[in-house]
Amino acid sequence: KYPLPAITSLLHRLSGIFIFVGVALMLYLLELSLQSESGFALVLALLDDVLVKFGAWAVLSGLLYHLIAGIKHLIMDLGYGETLKGGFIGACITLALAAVAIITAGVWIW
Repeated sequence: KYPLPAITSLLHRLSGIFIFVGVALMLYLLELSLQSESGFALVLALLDDVLVKFGAWAVLSGLLYHLIAGIKHLIMDLGYGETLKGGFIGACITLALAAVAIITAGVWIW
């Protein structure tokens, strides 16, 4: 069993990989929307699809988690929360803030 700080650190790395792959999808949709008026209409129609909305929400969720966990890592690099107790509290705060941000993004997208 891994401690919570290790799990949040692993999730930070995995979210970075997920963002890298997800940005390809977002860039494709951006390119398609900028090609022509019909391409823009196609992207609007695609964004009404549940799977595409879920994909956009997933990429945004990964980005939000990665941002929040990255800020936690930067704070730890400054010397705060380096103890076992501090790491656990930081991991709990990271997960709580990420959950709020991801739910808010879901409400915004859906």
